Amino acid sequence: MHVDISIHMEHTEFILYVADQNRSRDFYQKVLQTAPTLDVPGMTEFALSAGCTLGIMPEKGIKKILMDNTPDPASGNGIPRCELYLVVKNVKEVKDHVDRATGAGGKLVSDIQPRDWGHTAGYIMDPDGHIFAFSSPTEKN
Repeated sequence: MHVDISIHMEHTEFILYVADQNRSRDFYQKVLQTAPTLDVPGMTEFALSAGCTLGIMPEKGIKKILMDNTPDPASGNGIPRCELYLVVKNVKEVKDHVDRATGAGGKLVSDIQPRDWGHTAGYIMDPDGHIFAFSSPTEKN
């Protein structure tokens, strides 16, 4: 299904605020099995697909940008504040990714299972409390 949207983005980047940039870089490098496309003090990025990037920024760094206009992002560390929903080709890849994530220190929060929206998905919590899922369309028998 193709949906035409009126806002055309050149690129999409999701940025997670993290307590320890190096710990999160190492975690996502193991989970995604790819090296960062950018890794400098204050920002690490991973290409997820064409035109989509996962960024990792230290909470202290974003605090300087946000100043006192919002609550300190560190005050929410460990509390699920977002979900990254990553769709892969098949259920075997879902299992492989979930196994790597839990092996790298992620916490399984919902087993891999068919969901009522037509995907099979497993949910994990990263070391900072962000929730991410690996999913694929449910295979029909």
